[in-house]
Amino acid sequence: MASIAVAHPPWSAAAWRDTVFVASGVPLQAAGWLILGASWTVWTPVDVTPVLVLAGASIVLLLLALRPLTSWQRERCWAMLGLDILRMPDLDDGRPWDPLRNLRSPDLWRVLQYHLVVGPLLAIGGLIVIMMWAAGAVLAASGLYVWALPAGAPIGGPAHVAALTVVGVLLLVAAPWAAAGVRALDACAAAALLGPDRAKELERRVEDLAEKRASVVDAADIERRRIERDLHDGAQQRLVSLALNLGLARETLTGVPDEAMQVIVEAHEEAKEALAELRTLVRGLHPAVLEDRGLDAALSGVAARVPLPVRLTVEVEPRASSTVEAVAYFVVSEALTNVVRHAKADEVDIAVVRRGDALRVTVRDDGVGGADPSGGTGLTGLARRVRSVDGTFRITSPAGGPTTVTVELPCAL
Repeated sequence: MASIAVAHPPWSAAAWRDTVFVASGVPLQAAGWLILGASWTVWTPVDVTPVLVLAGASIVLLLLALRPLTSWQRERCWAMLGLDILRMPDLDDGRPWDPLRNLRSPDLWRVLQYHLVVGPLLAIGGLIVIMMWAAGAVLAASGLYVWALPAGAPIGGPAHVAALTVVGVLLLVAAPWAAAGVRALDACAAAALLGPDRAKELERRVEDLAEKRASVVDAADIERRRIERDLHDGAQQRLVSLALNLGLARETLTGVPDEAMQVIVEAHEEAKEALAELRTLVRGLHPAVLEDRGLDAALSGVAARVPLPVRLTVEVEPRASSTVEAVAYFVVSEALTNVVRHAKADEVDIAVVRRGDALRVTVRDDGVGGADPSGGTGLTGLARRVRSVDGTFRITSPAGGPTTVTVELPCAL
């Protein structure tokens, strides 16, 4: 008992904070039943009033008082405990009589549960804490006023007084812990019943995050399109003009030193290689044919540039969202690049098929297999991009082959 007293003494700030908190909650937590009792007191003298009308009036008064009672409880938790309980739009917003119209609201029934069931029980707990403090103080100090009691008082000799003093001290030691327990229960009940439903709040936050994620993905796709357009209309056109001018100089200039002609030839070849690399980069960002003609045409162009036989099947009617199409194009393009670089395959099968609201992409090669996403083959980035639109990425690549990449994407974000 001594260790408990040292850990949570009656004179500590925490003990008094908890006691004040639970004591201040007693009238608010009992208010629901007090309102019902008051309405019955008002209506009982009228003998002709039906019982149903009396009960209806009690319920109406309680529903009208729910909003201020709940608000005061939240303010009490914030002011004394720093506990911020969020408002519930269905209950707290609108006109004062809206709770009368929202009787099916789960929030309304949770608040009623607090004010009519949990709250009154906590109020009883608060009264017990107050009585423990009061009785403990009176009994612990019994030795100070026993001399002033009348001769017929029930308090006996010194042994009796000592026993009462010990009981009072024990009550004073136990009171802070009782107050802490009631405070903890009250805080948990208020957070659970007077705030938004946790499951619904998590569901709302998930939906909000999904919308934000979709906005970010769309913004990134729009930015890629802008970069592709700027490169196509700006840098690519300048490189084309430069390559043409260098080619013209290479063919028409005569009488220049061999060293100068060599420089022109090398510059012309470098310009053509830079132009080819830029075109590949532009197609990788967001090919214009994908937006204009869809996945079939865009993937046909990718397959045509691969130095391997490619069997391509595309069935995507109706078309998926532009962002999902871009991800599917990137999956096929990156998978074919990996096949050419690492697989040593003789042929590749590609299938892009829409089934309901899902777009399934399958890339299969007959290469050596052994593809490992952690091996730096681009598979990690591929999986990350697929997951950015809530897609699934699976790869099967046993040693000796074949390797199959399967991706499923939602058709809409």
